[in-house]
Amino acid sequence: MLGNLGGWEILTLLLLALFIFGPERLPKAISDGLKILRKVREMARNATADLSRELGTEVTLEDLHPKTFIRKHLLSDEEQAALLRPLDDLAKNVRDVGTGIEQGIRKPADEALRTPAAPEEAKAARPATDPDAT
Repeated sequence: MLGNLGGWEILTLLLLALFIFGPERLPKAISDGLKILRKVREMARNATADLSRELGTEVTLEDLHPKTFIRKHLLSDEEQAALLRPLDDLAKNVRDVGTGIEQGIRKPADEALRTPAAPEEAKAARPATDPDAT
């Protein structure tokens, strides 16, 4: 957790804690904070051990993310495949378009979507605006 903090950030946090708690109460506040952190970690370990025992498989803290938990423990392989099939189709379409662009090939449907409308059609499609009103 502290791996993302640099030296200046840690020093700033220590000085802030010193100003908030004072030099007399700072050691007690740090020890209380560490006790709370140990209790939270112990509760998390107990929860994962209970879940592992109930599910009959090893559960890690990463598995407790709701999406991962549902995918890993509640859905069968067929249900997972059915949920991921539209994403696989989308990824295939994106790869096909990327390959076409790399090769300089455009499909007729893609060209029809990308060609801009003629200037007369574009002016007719735009609503008339009053430049003084805006």
